[in-house]
Amino acid sequence: MSTLISLKNVDLCYASTAFKERSLKTALAKLFSVGKEKVEVQDIKALKNVSVDISSGERVGLLGHNGAGKSTFLKVVAGLYPISAGTRSVQGIVRSMFDLSLGFEPDATGRENILYRGLLLGLTPKFMRGIEDEVVAFADLGEFIDYPIKTYSAGMLVRLAFAITTAVGGDVLLLDEVIGAGDANFMVKAKQRIRELIENSEVLLLASHDFVTLRATCERGLVFHHGELRFDGPMEESITTYKRLNGLA
Repeated sequence: MSTLISLKNVDLCYASTAFKERSLKTALAKLFSVGKEKVEVQDIKALKNVSVDISSGERVGLLGHNGAGKSTFLKVVAGLYPISAGTRSVQGIVRSMFDLSLGFEPDATGRENILYRGLLLGLTPKFMRGIEDEVVAFADLGEFIDYPIKTYSAGMLVRLAFAITTAVGGDVLLLDEVIGAGDANFMVKAKQRIRELIENSEVLLLASHDFVTLRATCERGLVFHHGELRFDGPMEESITTYKRLNGLA
C-alpha cells in the first residue's frame, strides 16, 4: 500500500492577534476601563507535534472532545490551514465535506452557483456543465434552482451544496461528522451517496462522536486530546482510550 498522507512533527498555532478586537468601539471601551485587570490573550496551539502516515485503502476515524484538534487536523490535510512547523505531504485528489457553504454567491442563482462551487473545487466549466443536470436532479429544488440562493432556506442550501460537493469523488475523502442534509427522503439519498464515495475513495478520514458509525466504517482510530495525537491504533482501542481520557470509562 502506498502512503497518501504523511504528517511529520506538525504544529499549528493561531496567533493571539486573531482573537483580539480591533474596532473603534472596543478601543474606546478599553481606554475608559479604569481599575480593570488586563487579560492577556495567549497564542493557541491547535496541533502539537503530530506525526502520522495513512496509506491507500485505510478508513480512519478521528476521536476527541470538542476543540481537541480533529477538525483542525482535517483542514491541515485538506491544505486549508498552513502549518506552523513540521512537514505535510498529501498525494491524490482531496474531497472535503466539512464546509458545505463555502464558495456560494448569495445573489447568484442555484444553477449559477453550481459553476462557481465547481471552480472553487478545481473543476473546469466544461466539466461542471456536463454534470449540471445530475446535480440539479439530486438537489431536487424544483424551480428554486433558478432563484438567487439568498432566498433559500438553510435546508435547501445544504441540499444544493451537498449535491455539488458529492457529484465527483476523490482519492482522499474527508468527513466532519455525518451530514444532515434535509428531509427524510433526501437523507436516504445522501447516505447512499456518502457510502458510494467511501467505497470509491482510496482513503477516508471521518471525524465523529458517533461510536456506532466509527465502528461500522473505520478500522483504525486517531485520538486527539488538547491538540495532541494521544493514540493511533485499532478502532475499538481508540474508543476505549477516548473514553478514558475524557472520564467516560
